[in-house]
Amino acid sequence: MSDRPGAAAIPQSSPGRDYQRHQAEIDAGLRRALDSGWYILGPEVRAFEAEFASYLGLSEGVGVASGTDAVEVALRALGVGPGDAVYTVSHTAVATVVGVERTGATPVLVDVNDATYTMDPASLAAAIAADPRPGGARPAAVVVVHLYGQLAAMPEIMRVARGAGLLVVEDCAQAHGARRDGRVAGTWGDIAAFSFYPTKNLAALGDGGLVATDDAGLAARVRELRQYGWRDRYVSAVAGINSRLDEVQAAVLRAKLPHLDEDNARRRAIAARYDARLRGSVVGTPTVGPGAEHVFHQYVVRTSRRDELMAWLRERGIASAIHYPVPVHSQPGYAGRLPRAVELPVTERLASEILSLPIFPSLSDEEVDRVTETVLAWAESAPSFTEGSGSAS
Repeated sequence: MSDRPGAAAIPQSSPGRDYQRHQAEIDAGLRRALDSGWYILGPEVRAFEAEFASYLGLSEGVGVASGTDAVEVALRALGVGPGDAVYTVSHTAVATVVGVERTGATPVLVDVNDATYTMDPASLAAAIAADPRPGGARPAAVVVVHLYGQLAAMPEIMRVARGAGLLVVEDCAQAHGARRDGRVAGTWGDIAAFSFYPTKNLAALGDGGLVATDDAGLAARVRELRQYGWRDRYVSAVAGINSRLDEVQAAVLRAKLPHLDEDNARRRAIAARYDARLRGSVVGTPTVGPGAEHVFHQYVVRTSRRDELMAWLRERGIASAIHYPVPVHSQPGYAGRLPRAVELPVTERLASEILSLPIFPSLSDEEVDRVTETVLAWAESAPSFTEGSGSAS
C-alpha cells in the first residue's frame, strides 16, 4: 500500500491513484470546506451523514473519527458494556476486537467459513451453545465482519443471533456497497459501523468512520457518545468519548460517494480478469457466496506456499499483502486472555495460506495481466508444486 518513492512498480493498493481518479471533485470539496472556516461537525459532515445514509437506504448516519470508534460507539449505544460477551471473529483486523474491548465487554471469538472467510454461522451457534457465560460474561451481541468486500452469511447469522436474543452490529469497514440477495451491507443488523481509511472502497484522505442505523433513538445515543456524552454543550449526560468526523474528510467522502458503485464495478472487473487466468491453477481464487455481490476490497488468493509467492512477486516489482498474518487470538496482546468456546481451525489455517494481490479501481488491465503472468510463472517454476496443492477455496 504505497505510492512513496522506491515503492513497487505495481502497488497492492494506491490511495494516491485513488485521489487522482477523482481529483477535480475532491479538490473542489476541499476548497469548499477550507473556505467555510468551520472544521468540526459542520455542514459537510451533516451533508455526508445524510447522503451516505440515503445511499444505504437508512434514515440515520453519524460520522465518527474512525472505524474502530464506530464499532465501540455502536455497541455502547446498544447498551453493551462491562459484564457482557460479544461474539466476533479472529480472522479480522484487530480493530474489530479493540472496538469491543473498549466498551468493557468481553470478545468471544468464533471461526470463519473455509470458502468465504467470513463468520461461520455454525461456529457461532456452537460457541453460544458450548458456554452460556463465556468468561463469566452475559452473551449480549454479535459483531459480524463483512470481510474483503463480501457480506457474511447474514440470513443464517441473524437467525442464530435472534434465536439467542443477541443484538447484531455489522462491521462494514471492507464492504461499502456490497450486497447479499440485493440488500446492502449495513442494513441487516441493529446498527452498522463503517471505516473510511484511505485504502477502503470509499476512502478519506485520513481516518474517518460512520455509524448507520434505521433507529433514531440509537442514532441520538451515538451522537451523544461521539462528543463527550453531551446533550447540552459542555454538560455530559453520559460518559462519552471524543470521536468526530472532520469537515475536510467529509468533503472528500462527499466527492467520492457518487462514484462508489462505478469504482466497485471496476474492482469486480479486475477480479473477473484475475479469475479468468488463475482459476484452475495451483493458486486458489476467491469464492463468492450465494446471492452475494462482492465489491473486492481485497482480491485474496490462497496457496500452501504463500511466502514463496509473495517473495517472487516482490522480486519482480509487484506488491502484495497478508490480510491477516496472525489471528487475533494468537497475537501477543491477546494470546491466552480471551475466552474460547470453540476451536478455530479454519482461522488458523488461513493465516499461513492467504495473499492479497493488487486491486484498486485505477489498476490497469495491463497491470492485472502482468500480475497473473507472474503468478503463473511462479507456479511453473516449481516442478514439485503439483496441481491442487494450493488449498484452493
